Amino acid sequence: MADYVTINERIRANADILSSALEHHMLKVFAPDARKELRLFSAGEAAELLGISTSFLRKLHFDDKIADVHMTPGGRRHYSAQNLLEIRKTLEATAKTKGAYQRGRREGDKLQVLSFLNFKGGSGKTTSAVHAAQRLALKGYRVLCIDVDPQASLTTLFGYRPEYDFLESGTVYDAIRYDDPLPFSQIIQNTYFTGIDLAPGGLMLQEFEHETPQALINNVPPPFFARLATAIQEVEDRYDVVIFDCPPQLGYLTMSALCASTGILITVVPNMLDVASMSQFLQMSADLLDVVSNAGASMDFDFLRFLINRYEPNDGPQQQVLAFLRQLFGEEVMVASMLKSTAISDAGLTHQTIYEVERSQFHRNTYDRAVDSLNLVNDEIETLIQNAWGR
Repeated sequence: MADYVTINERIRANADILSSALEHHMLKVFAPDARKELRLFSAGEAAELLGISTSFLRKLHFDDKIADVHMTPGGRRHYSAQNLLEIRKTLEATAKTKGAYQRGRREGDKLQVLSFLNFKGGSGKTTSAVHAAQRLALKGYRVLCIDVDPQASLTTLFGYRPEYDFLESGTVYDAIRYDDPLPFSQIIQNTYFTGIDLAPGGLMLQEFEHETPQALINNVPPPFFARLATAIQEVEDRYDVVIFDCPPQLGYLTMSALCASTGILITVVPNMLDVASMSQFLQMSADLLDVVSNAGASMDFDFLRFLINRYEPNDGPQQQVLAFLRQLFGEEVMVASMLKSTAISDAGLTHQTIYEVERSQFHRNTYDRAVDSLNLVNDEIETLIQNAWGR
């Protein structure tokens, strides 16, 4: 018993030490009570996001068709995300084709709900989810990120500190709990990233896993697999795309997210250990989805794709694994792969993404290679969304 107490005390002490160190790190990165701010974008970046040439963008300014933006002392224009939204509206108003510049939902389009998931941790699930959300937002989509991982990494990337900001309340758990849930709109947070709202995660989500077995015995409505879908219905008119960051386990939270989804993106690191783990994940998922489907859950997915993550093109064994997956799953393996990049991991040191950091902070080729890889992946995801809307 004495040894157990000693181990317990040691674990608690280590937890306190780590929590204090993380708090110190966050205070260095962000001032007390401060929130993250999104950087400005160069004319070249703005033009690429708008889908026009830089010369046409300059002409819009010359013809006074769009408002002035931030100008550096050297005469270079820089654009905020809000500037991009306003320019999109102007371009859309004069476009010959509806939806050429504002590509979100139209009347009759169903909300697209994407789940990023894998049974194995370290597959780049959160990294993929946050970059997809940000790329879509920069291209004019209204995005809601829902963090259903108790570890709340996605919430942290948006500048919140779950262990302080949402220790007792304010997470997704409050909207899906069985005892007097809150309206989903009450837990949604605005973020610094124009076009993205957040439903935060946190340790309290683990309570949902603990409470669900008893709720099933007592037949508490709605059942666990419908609770996230029911919560989203309250706010779906406000968004074009919802993105779930799921926990690395096949529990009630993940199943609830799957049952609310229209698209599934399974992140895979191309090595045989990860592929073997994914095999188990797929088998377990199929068995559990059969159970909830028989219980009345909707299993109507528009697409399922395997997203290759942390890919190194010059790694021979990884090439073989990727070829193996393409042979097995064909077009369900995404064409674009997310490359392994020091730029992505280095940005994470300050809780940032590639779309947030300045290009000048990295070697130009390293940064451009990472951005190009992410853009190809996320634009392929956008194409899947557009195809689901019949475009």
